[in-house]
Amino acid sequence: MSLLTKSKKEIVAEFAKVKNDTGSVDVQCAVLTRQINNLTEHLKTHKKDFSSRRGLLILVGKRRRLLDYLKKSDQKCYDDLIVKLDIRK
Repeated sequence: MSLLTKSKKEIVAEFAKVKNDTGSVDVQCAVLTRQINNLTEHLKTHKKDFSSRRGLLILVGKRRRLLDYLKKSDQKCYDDLIVKLDIRK
């Protein structure tokens, strides 16, 4: 599942530190969170879609690694992002 270009641009505009900042950890985590939420909704309906489940686990792991990096490098930014994305931690 891919994000629509419009919704991805909205995420970038909201979380970017500078204009068109798509590579920062904040933006990447926000995009991954949106994809994770979309896949979670999909899997509620299609319980036996194991390839999507595998993709979901890969995305969750990727987001976890990015958040771990952010926590080591900038604790305050990590705390703000967790609250903003409404991720339990």
